[in-house]
Amino acid sequence: MLQKTHSAAGLVAAECVLMYYHMPVFSWESAAGLMIGCLAGPLADVDKKGSTMAKVLFPLSAALRLLKVKHRTMTHSLLFMAAMFALSLTMPEPLFWCFMLAYASHPLIDLLNEQGVELLWPIPIKFRLLPKFLAVDTGSEMETAIRYLLSILSLVLPVRYYLHM
Repeated sequence: MLQKTHSAAGLVAAECVLMYYHMPVFSWESAAGLMIGCLAGPLADVDKKGSTMAKVLFPLSAALRLLKVKHRTMTHSLLFMAAMFALSLTMPEPLFWCFMLAYASHPLIDLLNEQGVELLWPIPIKFRLLPKFLAVDTGSEMETAIRYLLSILSLVLPVRYYLHM
């Protein structure tokens, strides 16, 4: 999936967290949570040369390439998510959960792709949610449809929530 799709998924994940914590929509905390969601969603692609996150976090991306980390392996794994969990525990609770759920949305969405994800890395078993003939190709019309649905959801969720408070 493309960075845009992962950012949209991260945004929706962060919005869900902010609604759960009843955060005011116009607050610094909500703004921080939404920004964290948009950035944490595509973060796992730091392992893919040329991706937005690889460019933004070039030293980390270069180190992963030197270590010969392949795409959709280590940074998409449950083990790496556990490490991210431990490293981000000092964040305020709502922002911590915005980060973690947005980050977790990345491998979840990549499970729809034909290549799948090595969730149990370093064990080289690839998982995917759909059979190959239904898999969503990166940059395909189906991915665009998913991104549009996530974008609409990112607008509808907070409006519906705050109107019914």
